[in-house]
Amino acid sequence: MTIATPALDLLRDTLPDELKDIRLNLSSLIGGEHLQPQQTLGIALAAAEFLKCRVLAASLQSDIRAGLASMAPAIISDAIAAAGLMAMNTVYYRFRHMIGKESYESRPARLRMSRLAQPTTSKIDFEFMSLGCAALAGCEACIKNHEASLVHLGASEDACHDAVRIAAVISATACGLQ
Repeated sequence: MTIATPALDLLRDTLPDELKDIRLNLSSLIGGEHLQPQQTLGIALAAAEFLKCRVLAASLQSDIRAGLASMAPAIISDAIAAAGLMAMNTVYYRFRHMIGKESYESRPARLRMSRLAQPTTSKIDFEFMSLGCAALAGCEACIKNHEASLVHLGASEDACHDAVRIAAVISATACGLQ
């Protein structure tokens, strides 16, 4: 099942001809292959929020409200929460991973992140949003953690791959809108 994305379509059509590939990628990814529409749009919104691209986030929120009305508040809430938590976690855990010292690994993070365990959508949907943001940040530890969690929850590697592809195309779209 696909849903209409008129606000995103209008925004996509403003991308210059030099970004024709990005326009086409954006069109094909939103249709989704291995993800449900709420997952696809949730990942896209989390990525737009993570990248602080307000115009793209606003378009995605509009389409989520129109096409997924009953689920819209939960999807939007989780996308914003995932983007915020991943903005924090990818900095912290990337630091620990890059330093590679046992002394840092043994210290508790002491960072509140209870929303990861109590999303308003579902654990799997929130994990997809988090994986997309982790990929945008390039945090190896976070990418591995969220991909493993998704596979454990029953998501396919194809679905994980799609989540990262969506985040990548949202990143390119945000770049084109600057």
